[in-house]
Amino acid sequence: MKNKTYVLVIIALIAVSFSSMAQRVDRTNFKAGVHAGVPFGDISDLANFEIGLDLGYHWALSELIDAGLSTGFMNVFVNNDTVDFGSFVLEGDFPNIQYLPVAAALRIYPTYDFKLGADVGYAVGVNQGNSGGLYIRPMVGVNVGRSTEVNISYVKISDDYDFSMAALGILFLF
Repeated sequence: MKNKTYVLVIIALIAVSFSSMAQRVDRTNFKAGVHAGVPFGDISDLANFEIGLDLGYHWALSELIDAGLSTGFMNVFVNNDTVDFGSFVLEGDFPNIQYLPVAAALRIYPTYDFKLGADVGYAVGVNQGNSGGLYIRPMVGVNVGRSTEVNISYVKISDDYDFSMAALGILFLF
């Protein structure tokens, strides 16, 4: 009788350990997507729309935290008309403002489908005369499927001018 009890206890412990392992979610993945943004601050005098590409790779550090790397491409469409800076007026054909962000990423998962996080790094200026600057992008995201995320973010690039933007994006997880 004692042997049967030990065997049943061992089988129960093994079943519990397998079920807890089956519930662990490994979020290590590659992410690719697009976003669209509305500039505000100083840059809103020059532009009114931005689109970009987002790429990243995240590693699951625990059930609640991911860390990774992110990059992408951002293109701000500049108005090609008269720009008024108070007493100073510019007229002409201005190039789009382009950045290539390179950043470290951190995500915190209060629930499986909801995440908070930020990307922090440097945004390399791509177009002529664009020196780039410190890149900070806090975000909130929601999983809308097994491999799709929708997020809202704020982008701040410390450059020669105030580059700030609110963006809505979609990411696909691979």
